[in-house]
Amino acid sequence: MGGRDRGLRAALVREIGASGAFDADPVWREAFAAVPRHLFVPYYYVGVVGGYERRWGENPDPEARERWLRGAYEDTPLAIRLRDGELLSSSSQPSLMALMLAGLEVREGQSVLEIGTGSGYNAALLAHRLGDDDLVTTVDLDPDITESATRHLDAAGHRPAVVTGDGARGVPARAPFDRIIATCALSSVPRAWLAQCRPGGRILAPFATGLVALTVRDAGHAEGRFLHTPAYFVPLRGASRSWQEQPDPEGLPATARGSDLFRFLLALTGGALAPLEAYGLWEREGRPRRERYGLTVDAEGDRAWLDDPEGPHTWPVPAARGPEP
Repeated sequence: MGGRDRGLRAALVREIGASGAFDADPVWREAFAAVPRHLFVPYYYVGVVGGYERRWGENPDPEARERWLRGAYEDTPLAIRLRDGELLSSSSQPSLMALMLAGLEVREGQSVLEIGTGSGYNAALLAHRLGDDDLVTTVDLDPDITESATRHLDAAGHRPAVVTGDGARGVPARAPFDRIIATCALSSVPRAWLAQCRPGGRILAPFATGLVALTVRDAGHAEGRFLHTPAYFVPLRGASRSWQEQPDPEGLPATARGSDLFRFLLALTGGALAPLEAYGLWEREGRPRRERYGLTVDAEGDRAWLDDPEGPHTWPVPAARGPEP
């Protein structure tokens, strides 16, 4: 691609920087500047009326190839795998990836497990940041995804451990890890992850339309707060996964129905609070932002809370637990 992809990559890095996603850990700016995203999305799908349009880098039409390349460096998520019209895997929005990677608080010499390989782009960014491919392990349930990601990583000059398996079970053969990052939404936190994370380690994962950052105390306990940003990901697939039907906020004031923050509260409490009860709490507490909420994971289950895990506002998360280690 020559200078064309470098120019687009530089523009993407500037856009991510302007969003503030690098502020917590500016070292990630260099990783995004160095790793070429287009190598990880040789084709992707764009939503059009009636379905999806496939864009690919080997299209014989030069204008179509240019659209593919420009799209690869836009700050948007890209659908990379569909099955019967259902989205199975995507390359996440780069600015959200940067925010999550900064929130992971990874340091040199630490080992990282990624749950949900996707295109392989996130694993490449981690490998570049850590300077040692062997410190990075990425796992995905779908062998087609791991095979294509391995090819993409090889093209970019990286060889982390790419494992085909149930991400809910982690990768015990490569444990222990200092950090675990998930790029798929959870309905509960798999206990296998706690067992495979060193005490004091950090787990960052999408949960209830947000991102929770948990500090692991031991194999039976982790706790932490949500980051400020919304996050919507494809659900984790694998053993013992289930999803709760979310309460319908119809009948509540428009301020609640149209509020992302109120819908986050409904998703987080998962039916433990009736919509009207949740609305009353939301108003009394000043319409709290995501970072006031947290999650505790221990032998009693998963519990969500507002402000204080020992305070008056705690709720069991009524979702299936992942497989035990």
